[in-house]
Amino acid sequence: MPIVVGRPKIFGTGLVALDLVMGLDPNTQVQSWAGGTCGNVMAIMAYLGWDAYPIARMNGDPASERVRTDLSSWGVHLEFANCEPASHTPIVIQQIRRGRDGTPTHRFLWTCPHCGQRLPSYRPVTQASVEAIVPHLHSASVFFLDRLSRAALTLADHAASAGAVVFFEPSGKTDDRLFAEALKVAHIVKYSDQRLASAGQAMSEGTATRVEIQTVGAEGLRYRDRLGGKVSTWKSVPAYSVANLVDSCGSGDWCTGGFLMKAAGRGLSGLLSIGEAGLTEALRFGQALAAWNCGFEGARGGMYFVQRSDFDRQICFIREGRPNLLTVTRKIEAGEQVACPACIVRPGKQRPTAQSAA
Repeated sequence: MPIVVGRPKIFGTGLVALDLVMGLDPNTQVQSWAGGTCGNVMAIMAYLGWDAYPIARMNGDPASERVRTDLSSWGVHLEFANCEPASHTPIVIQQIRRGRDGTPTHRFLWTCPHCGQRLPSYRPVTQASVEAIVPHLHSASVFFLDRLSRAALTLADHAASAGAVVFFEPSGKTDDRLFAEALKVAHIVKYSDQRLASAGQAMSEGTATRVEIQTVGAEGLRYRDRLGGKVSTWKSVPAYSVANLVDSCGSGDWCTGGFLMKAAGRGLSGLLSIGEAGLTEALRFGQALAAWNCGFEGARGGMYFVQRSDFDRQICFIREGRPNLLTVTRKIEAGEQVACPACIVRPGKQRPTAQSAA
């Protein structure tokens, strides 16, 4: 297996989208950020000091350009973000509201609230992109995927053969055959008990899975592993308390990012030698990042408010059990406008837009 030198590298394919975040304050501009599970993880890993390479099919439409601008601002590498055949970048609307008990909650909209048309959805990369990307995977520490396709599994298999950790975070189980193939190559499988409680075959005979992580919402997570060759019992890791819950969206992505930072920087060889204490520490660190994220609107809102040095200090406070008291006032400056591509501009009526938050 190769020795990883310099900054760890993560390649990933899956949902890279434009998030349009409608906050609690109706007078605040809709904010637009790069999002989607894969998009968030790539941005988070770049924020944490890794070289991140999303693999997507952006076609140059306004949504994709907004995503590219945002990801570039965090140092994400975009050499493989416009694979052919190009396609519209998915758009996801996140509405933040208060529940009956006053607690902030969120829901996702997949249709335009103005024209009613379905927003652009995810299109996987194709086999045509594989040949050009494979040579670059030899130095990867991690390959991440959250959506399955033949090309995604081919890339994951090549990355695994080169010594990378393959991290599979399914949002659902849509194709039994591809799902079974993914478990044969994925070293870490992470999923929500609310979405995919039946994913328990991860530790079956013939799978590559070494760590299985099941998130259980506000209660934290539980995991089991077979780093020592034998499947362990399930172990629970409680969540950190959140002093001021603003929005929980994206916290799972931060948990993934923190875990990978601590557990997978040296590829598969590093993961296999991490030990029980190191594995628990990586999961606790990921949960601290998840708790921190709950203090901001949007899946990665805190990245736009907090300097990297202050971020490290705040994570330490969370881990020490100290209140995470952070008050931030921020004016959203005028930026690029992004509109639903299906909306028709009628005479005398302005097309609804989302204001950039950058």
